[in-house]
Amino acid sequence: MANGHAAQGCHLRQPELTNAYLIGDGIASLASAVYLIHDARVPPSQIHVLESGPSGPLGSTGTADSGYFISVEQLLNFSCVCLYDLLSIVPSLNDAAKTVKQEIEEFNAIPGNKTYSNARLIATDQDGPQIVVAKELGLRKKDTRDLLSIYRASEKKLSNLKVTDCFEEAFFKTNFWCMWATMQVESLFSFQPCHSAAEFRRYLHRFVLGLPTIDTLERLDLTPYNQYESIILPIETYLKAQGVNFKYDTGAVRLAFAQSSDIKVEGIYFGKDGQELIQVEGSDIVFLTLGSTTACASIGSNDSPTGPVLSPLDTLRASDTGWRNWSSLFFSSLLNTPHVTQLGNPLTFYSRITESCLLCFTVTLESPEFFKLFEELTSNAPGRGGLTTLKDSSWLLTIVVPPQPYFLNQPEGVQVFWGYALFPAKIGDRIRKPMFDCTGQEIFTEILGHLNFPDDSSWTNSITIPCLMPYATSPLLARASHEDRPLVIPKGSSNLALVGQFVEIPEDGVFPLEYSVRSAQTAVFKMMGMQKQPNGIYRGGQKLKTLIMALKALLS
Repeated sequence: MANGHAAQGCHLRQPELTNAYLIGDGIASLASAVYLIHDARVPPSQIHVLESGPSGPLGSTGTADSGYFISVEQLLNFSCVCLYDLLSIVPSLNDAAKTVKQEIEEFNAIPGNKTYSNARLIATDQDGPQIVVAKELGLRKKDTRDLLSIYRASEKKLSNLKVTDCFEEAFFKTNFWCMWATMQVESLFSFQPCHSAAEFRRYLHRFVLGLPTIDTLERLDLTPYNQYESIILPIETYLKAQGVNFKYDTGAVRLAFAQSSDIKVEGIYFGKDGQELIQVEGSDIVFLTLGSTTACASIGSNDSPTGPVLSPLDTLRASDTGWRNWSSLFFSSLLNTPHVTQLGNPLTFYSRITESCLLCFTVTLESPEFFKLFEELTSNAPGRGGLTTLKDSSWLLTIVVPPQPYFLNQPEGVQVFWGYALFPAKIGDRIRKPMFDCTGQEIFTEILGHLNFPDDSSWTNSITIPCLMPYATSPLLARASHEDRPLVIPKGSSNLALVGQFVEIPEDGVFPLEYSVRSAQTAVFKMMGMQKQPNGIYRGGQKLKTLIMALKALLS
């Protein structure tokens, strides 16, 4: 057996005697299943993924006729050490002789796929759109001192502070903040001033290497297609081929705990009426994905808006049960275990929707005119620019024009781009109403206005699909206590691990893909009693050369 001796705190489990129950439909559960097979040698037939919905996670779907849809994606780079380790195991859908990691590396080795943004920020003035010289970060000496201060501060000192508590108002009007707040590099940055100062500090440490190229977005890794079809779908396909048991439409899940001083799951209740029961016995383990950044997503159409944001109470009634499962875990455990404080506090993350919502959109075009005009304006071919933010947009719109085709079934002559906005509750600049009250066509009209592109018959067959995501940035919310996010293996747990974006991994920033995979590695290696450790966190801030380059960028 390849897993070696037992890790401290968890006994060595015999894989052939272990059933693993993975609750949740995100990449944390999928990654856990891969590592249970590949590293822990658990038979695939003894791995059970319980998903609340009919077909797995919110992904990328659609056709050229109905319009394509992409949920918010993250641009990747070489610091995704856990994600790339996972993808080095999973075979490509297009060539079984290659892994997904090899496929991504080969795609990015093509000279035309190297990113270098010539138009990271675009301003709007009376003469039309203007490319901002984004290398000029706009930081005052006071802003630079405040950045260095938060970089050097202890996390304990910042634990319950917001970013606004650490900077003056002028900082939030700089080019630096506009680019930092709208970046999607390997993470879901999308920082708002009301978000956590401690999380901001973690991102600074993690991404200090990116400061010298914050305006050009060099050294990003692109995927051949959208991330659902390039990453998630190959993992699901691999697991199903291996024989992993996927159970859909489970509804909300309630865990039954043993009456003991430990956190020990003895049963899993699920189903529409909550009466179906799985007995958790012997060496069995349970992994629960906490919360969800895609929960309660509301998808509109070209002719209809997404509708307003739901209330937190609606969240607990939603068919997507990520938040309900965590809340059920928290409140049911009050009665059965003294370790309730080890299970986190979901209310911290799902009760402030106005601080965590984001609206994304996907545009499907049959005419090449938009891509032609956009390339003329930005001097970037599709995929080369990474992100372009319309800095004067009241919604703070960001556009991503990826390499084409971006979908496996995308016909020649059809083009797709996507984007997102941080302030969908604000009134638009051309369409005078909140973004979440706008149809897809109205959102596209707003984009055309900011770019000064003609609003004419060229776009007759365009289709824009909007999607309001109430919890897209909820992992970045300020926390009242460090215990709001529980550890992957809670203190006192004998068979329960917690995974996903809402667990606590010290010193790491909450990056949707990388962070979730790291939590899965931690859960598998520790719960199976293995000596193996998760891939090390990339720490660019510990390299002197990187710090010097970052300081030069801030002082320029």
